[in-house]
Amino acid sequence: HTTHPYSQAQHRWEKYQSVMASTGRVLPLELIDKAIGSKVWILMKGQTEIVGTLQGFDDYVNLVLADAIEYTTVDGEIIRKDLNAEILLNGNHVAVLVPGGNGPEDSMAVAGS
Repeated sequence: HTTHPYSQAQHRWEKYQSVMASTGRVLPLELIDKAIGSKVWILMKGQTEIVGTLQGFDDYVNLVLADAIEYTTVDGEIIRKDLNAEILLNGNHVAVLVPGGNGPEDSMAVAGS
């Protein structure tokens, strides 16, 4: 007897919500879930940062973003590239996720330079 993957994911989510409710803590996946439909700033491993509207995610923090903008730094200069597409980011390459973040153009590092 095999269980449908959706059923397993639903069971994990219900268990996760139960733990969250009993401890009163904000767990990482809950924070990401609350950010669905809003702008997020993603710092990837390496020199790439991406800002977009979070459409969805999975247990591995693979992310689906709409209206994505990619920022890279070359010789200290920030280069902006509008991706004009819905994109899937591999969760293995995500270092930091900032809900509501506007990207490097608004960061303190840029403001201080």
